[in-house]
Amino acid sequence: MGVKVTSIIEHAINVLARKDDISSNRDEKDALWQVDMDLMDVIFTSLVEYLELDSAYNIFILNPKHDLKRAKYGYRRGLSGSEIDFLKKDENLQTKILESGTVPESVLAFEKIKRPLYEKHPMTKFAWTVVEDTDTAEWYNNCLDVLNNVEKLYQGKDISEIILSKALQLLEGKNKYMKLLLEKELKAGDLAGFQPECLTDTWIGKDRWAFIDLSAGPFAWGPAVGGEGVRTKLSLPNVEKTIGAVTEISEDEAEDRLQEAIQEKFAIFGDKDHQAVDILLAEIDIYELFAFKHCKGRRVKLALCEELDERMRDLKNELQSLEGEENDESPKKKAMEALKRMENWNLFSDTQEDFQNYTVARDTFLAHLGSTLWGSMRHIISPSIADGAFHHYEKISFQLFFITQEKVRTIKQLPVDLKAIMDGLSSLLLPSQKPIFSPNLLSLSEDPALAMAFSVGRRAAAVPLLLVNGTYRKTIRTYLDSSILQYQLQKLNDHGSLKGAHAHTRSTLEVPIFWFIHGEPLLVDKHYQAKALSDMIVVVQSEQSSWESHLQCNGQSLLWDLRRPIKAALAAVSEHLAGLLPLHLVYSHAHDTAIEDWIWSVGCNPLSITSQGWDISQFHLDTIARSYIITTLEESLQLVNSAIRSLLMERTSKSTYKLFHSEEKELVNKYNNVVSLWRRIATVTGELRYVDAMRLLLTLEDATKVFSEQVNATIALLHPVHCTTERKVHLIFDMTTIPAFLVVAGLLYAVLKPGRAKPKIN
Repeated sequence: MGVKVTSIIEHAINVLARKDDISSNRDEKDALWQVDMDLMDVIFTSLVEYLELDSAYNIFILNPKHDLKRAKYGYRRGLSGSEIDFLKKDENLQTKILESGTVPESVLAFEKIKRPLYEKHPMTKFAWTVVEDTDTAEWYNNCLDVLNNVEKLYQGKDISEIILSKALQLLEGKNKYMKLLLEKELKAGDLAGFQPECLTDTWIGKDRWAFIDLSAGPFAWGPAVGGEGVRTKLSLPNVEKTIGAVTEISEDEAEDRLQEAIQEKFAIFGDKDHQAVDILLAEIDIYELFAFKHCKGRRVKLALCEELDERMRDLKNELQSLEGEENDESPKKKAMEALKRMENWNLFSDTQEDFQNYTVARDTFLAHLGSTLWGSMRHIISPSIADGAFHHYEKISFQLFFITQEKVRTIKQLPVDLKAIMDGLSSLLLPSQKPIFSPNLLSLSEDPALAMAFSVGRRAAAVPLLLVNGTYRKTIRTYLDSSILQYQLQKLNDHGSLKGAHAHTRSTLEVPIFWFIHGEPLLVDKHYQAKALSDMIVVVQSEQSSWESHLQCNGQSLLWDLRRPIKAALAAVSEHLAGLLPLHLVYSHAHDTAIEDWIWSVGCNPLSITSQGWDISQFHLDTIARSYIITTLEESLQLVNSAIRSLLMERTSKSTYKLFHSEEKELVNKYNNVVSLWRRIATVTGELRYVDAMRLLLTLEDATKVFSEQVNATIALLHPVHCTTERKVHLIFDMTTIPAFLVVAGLLYAVLKPGRAKPKIN
């Protein structure tokens, strides 16, 4: 991206980083640092907008220079665990946050600049591979001003003031979940449900961008028991241990590496006597391996490499002398093979060939990076979706059934934030869709049928749990069996007690959400807070604010706030509407089943585990739109092919030719209309203009239906001609017809011939 873009990223990391553990007195070099993701999000979003890359998927690969003061860092939105503990103990600071004003706009505001880079090549978007510094000068200056303002804001402030600024930034930011969570917890006064988010080295933005920072971390997250696909400290390629180890080795380190290799190699020989040729060959192997690791592709040549070059000439002369002498055949043969091997060697020369591309370290690094980028394609850009057909509806009617133990008069008395739930559900819809909300209150004490359904579906089981510290624990977990509960709720729905007003309308989809509010910890199917079923969503809410889950992040258990299952509910609804799956799940063609890869389970969205946020990303909205488009196209193709097969089955004749010819023009026009809509939708989708594509889906459904009806009408016109006009049956005779008639006649005679009369004996 050019020097200016790289320098802004490096400067932003240095400015926005602060210690993860504010209570630690460790040296800055050994401390763990957290980088504020809110402003990093602003910088990446502005870069995408400035380069006009909105209609493309962007994966940024970062490799900023290591700052000695911040050797290890990661990205986080919100406060760290030590900062939250500090805030819990300081009640005056809590009061000050609630009573304070807003953050200065000069810090949080970022002027949107959009300079078309296509002046040099206006008709070829995304044609360049390197953005020149002159193209990003304006963006660079604007970013530098913002970062300087942030640096001035935090300069000279103590821990309390920095936490105050960060808390106000959260309350005034665009992240609804963080604002809601912090505001609720501050008013409650205990901050029990305010948990720190994971430190990560990858991130998925709200718009069409994500990034990998190869210099950050490394970090680990996923199931505490481990398993295939869990994010470990070795999951991302490491620059220092691959390419960095090749290019940054010094003279002293090279000498040490060579001595270690010599000792390791000759330790095999021991005290036994060996032939001279074997010792020479062992020495050649050491120098060959050392040359490929530490001499090839260096900008500054090592003096040791020049010394080894001279030694290799001496070794060659010694091998030639062994070849010429009258020795045993075995050493002579070894010397000849070694000389052939060394004929084309140029290990230590000063040629201008670029050997760096062919080093094992570089190839390993690029292969690992390519695998990681392929994972981003499979998990965030074009992820797998759940099995099923997902149709596009203009209106989505959310039937919210809040079910409590005892009767509650109004929804305001419930321990739920109805506005946050409605905002979250609305964010899952596309611009072409409109939400309808129908909240309902139900109580188990007044509805015997519903109470029976809840009682029958309720289960308890002993669940084994392996903690991050390696200890084993067996817990008794209360949960709702989704299949049993679904069956019981369907029986209630058959009686009409749970049906909404839009149950049978074509343009509206009803989504029943059963939200159970319970006192004790309660889950769905042992491990979930919400579950998407074929015709409903089940959500459970309890009173526990920090519940230890089966997931971990960087050696710490991930705690769930069972009082606010909004994130889990949105994930379940997105799966029900469009088949969205958690970010770690993907279908494997090789294994013919679902596999897990937790690297991209990041970002403040409902489908990741490393954040408590539920802001839907543009990646996921695009996946929802593609799911609708694929279903509509597939059903249109099936209906058109079925209609064409019906036409193929019709027998043609001279009498039906004129009738079919009269309908041919209309059939072709309607067919071409459907095909043109297919092509138009495919073109618009390829340009990522999903809003325009969604407008064409209903038109395609109607055009496909019209073509099918035209085919059926044409076939209906042909049938009376076949049945009444011809009035005769056409028989085709060949050489097998007459013998077949004779065989049939013989069989009929044998069966139907009259029997001989038997005498009657009294």
